[in-house]
Amino acid sequence: VYFGGALASLTILLDGVVGWRQTCFVIAAFAAVAASLSFVTLPLPDDTDDNGSSSASANEEMKIEATTSSKDSNDDNAGLVNSAASVLSSSSVRWLFLASFFRFCSGLSIGVWGAPYFKLAFPDDASSYAVINALIVGICGATSGVLGGALSDEAGKRAEALGYDINTGRLVVPIIGSLLAIPAWYMCVNAGSFDMAMLFLASEYLVAECWFGPIIAVLQSSVGAGKGGTAQGMFTLTGGLANFAPTLLGSTYAGAAAVVADGNNSGGEQLVLSGILGTAVCSGYFLSAIAFALSGWSGLDSRNNAMIGLSKSKSK
Repeated sequence: VYFGGALASLTILLDGVVGWRQTCFVIAAFAAVAASLSFVTLPLPDDTDDNGSSSASANEEMKIEATTSSKDSNDDNAGLVNSAASVLSSSSVRWLFLASFFRFCSGLSIGVWGAPYFKLAFPDDASSYAVINALIVGICGATSGVLGGALSDEAGKRAEALGYDINTGRLVVPIIGSLLAIPAWYMCVNAGSFDMAMLFLASEYLVAECWFGPIIAVLQSSVGAGKGGTAQGMFTLTGGLANFAPTLLGSTYAGAAAVVADGNNSGGEQLVLSGILGTAVCSGYFLSAIAFALSGWSGLDSRNNAMIGLSKSKSK
């Protein structure tokens, strides 16, 4: 993910050389190559079943079973709904999804509006930004992800040793990371020089991108057996829903920028975008930290209630 984001940053240089249309064609070509490699390298389903029957025999069996396909489809739909309801039955998981939604909102807002902001704020450093941002995303983002996973494992072990729930310990890492990202991003969009802005941007990636691994670990261990795939799909859905955030931010910026333009305020657009981007991203980080904490607290309550119930049953 982070290496892909780094390559995406370099397209700013390509856009300056060949224009946005040709840049889109190059991106499409990369996508076609990636899809082709997946098709060639990923194994295809075997043409025979476990008993060695041919695909033709399997097709005959499929035709025989065609009359029951409608009922099976309804059963599958009902099973999906029940599985999703089971995942959401835990308050800890619900808070976890909400926290992930806010965290995705902040990350996507930076990804979409970071480049336009830095182009407005530092127009003479657009080429430098493309290269430096690629290095920051690729190196700092990946490093934060790996360290976040390792630190969350260690925090979980220590929490368990102290008698707390392991997932409560794991969530300490994304909570701290989200809180530290607030001042880092605020200083980034309010920096007086390009060098300082890039320094704070690197710091922001180092502290903010530690959340993904711990959240996946907590989510998978919090849902029941056989619900991991559904939970992962719902987690991905929160990221899809969070795509509204850059759109809303853009709509807000367009309205505010139009007012500034009417007033002939030099440099006003950059200040407007700085204020909107800083407020939106920092708010997302703050809300995600609160929701992560509530998720950990809910998991702790559930564990305590379970232990109390077990103790009562033993006493009887």
